[in-house]
Amino acid sequence: MAERLTAREAIALVTDDFTPLSVPGRESSGSDGPIRWAGYDASRARAAASTGEDESVLHGTATIGGRPAVLVAFEFGFLGGSLGRAAGDRLVAAYGTAEERRIPLVSLVATGGSRMQEGMVALTQLQRVAAATVRLRESGVPHVAVLRDPSTGGGWATVGAGADVVLALPSAQVAFAGSRVRPQDADPAAYTAEDQWKHGHVDALVRPEELRGTLSLWLRLLSGDPAPGTGSAPSPGGPASPAPAPPPRALVDGGPPGTGWAAVSRARDPRRPRAGAYLDAYFEERAAVRGDRAGGVDPGVECGFGIHAGRVVAYAAQDGSATSPAGFRTVVRLVRLADRLGIPVLTLIDTPGAANDAEAERSGAGPAIADAFAALAGARVPVTSLLIGEGGSGGALALAAPGNTWAAPDGYFSVIAPELAAAILKRPPEQAPATADQLRLRPQDLVELGVVRGIVTSEA
Repeated sequence: MAERLTAREAIALVTDDFTPLSVPGRESSGSDGPIRWAGYDASRARAAASTGEDESVLHGTATIGGRPAVLVAFEFGFLGGSLGRAAGDRLVAAYGTAEERRIPLVSLVATGGSRMQEGMVALTQLQRVAAATVRLRESGVPHVAVLRDPSTGGGWATVGAGADVVLALPSAQVAFAGSRVRPQDADPAAYTAEDQWKHGHVDALVRPEELRGTLSLWLRLLSGDPAPGTGSAPSPGGPASPAPAPPPRALVDGGPPGTGWAAVSRARDPRRPRAGAYLDAYFEERAAVRGDRAGGVDPGVECGFGIHAGRVVAYAAQDGSATSPAGFRTVVRLVRLADRLGIPVLTLIDTPGAANDAEAERSGAGPAIADAFAALAGARVPVTSLLIGEGGSGGALALAAPGNTWAAPDGYFSVIAPELAAAILKRPPEQAPATADQLRLRPQDLVELGVVRGIVTSEA
């Protein structure tokens, strides 16, 4: 089990300084609360005496790594960090302050859920938080959540899971179902931060001693301003016309291939540079988002934000494997977040095609690919794409920016793999090389056909 930090300890762990905001609205004390739960006033008094806090939520302004933020911290020692009407008032006020001041929101979550002593009044706070989340997103202000132990119930399902980037302390309980309401035969691993990370609901597991530095980097990236210690969120809706990211330079020397089959062979060469090498060469710093937020992670797709030549660029990269529905959904998540924050996007294309096994079909391959096409077509920020290897059919084209796709010398794009084209045409397998020539899939063919803008070189 993770160490249970108090709200004040968590605040001290991640901030340079913290200034509480005035308490808004009504408080829940007196007359045993909104549903007149006998003994509630006494319970609140005991919680206040033991924690030194007057509610389960603290909120204020802070600096993290020299950058301004609005901070929310849950105090689990105060009635299990539960959400009641007064806690809801503070959460809504914090979201509103972040929106008004245009600085990121950071939430340090530790809660058991809604406060039963306030009945449905407590539960409706989730609707208020959801509405505040929508307003914050529409304003283009980012939200980073840190899941402490425990993060369960409505606090996880709104404040935590509703954030743009979700970090978690190792071994923390993270689940919608609290420890006392789970089925007795349930797998205990399913209720941990590690399992939520494994299934794409948490972006990163971060040790306490690394949390301040990790948050500082994320605030720089999501604010679109990489300079340490300065900056604020982008203007509403993001910049009107951010400059597109330049395509990476090629990591191989040599001219375009002489034949179609030579292009295919070069793209399939296991020694060819993959997405990781391109990302390492392109970015000075970067941090990844993980998973599709629907239970899926594709290890063959890397998404995140990085710093290139003094500016922030979002990236989505295929690593040469068949892309699963979870991979496409993660790309969609990345593109839409970058679009909302006004950050340009770079995609690296390298896949033999979309995964086509039975599990992929059951997981929604078609809808996931369609959504990826729609996300790139609808992006208001510029998207730049580079074909770095195989460009197999729609699974590759779904990551290609219309009108701004480039090719590396060892890449190819094809409507279908040459071997499959030969099979469909009832040609013998040895006709695959000739079929590759007919498909006109070489980089120089793609330029001539207007599919790509040009071929990048190894020159800086």
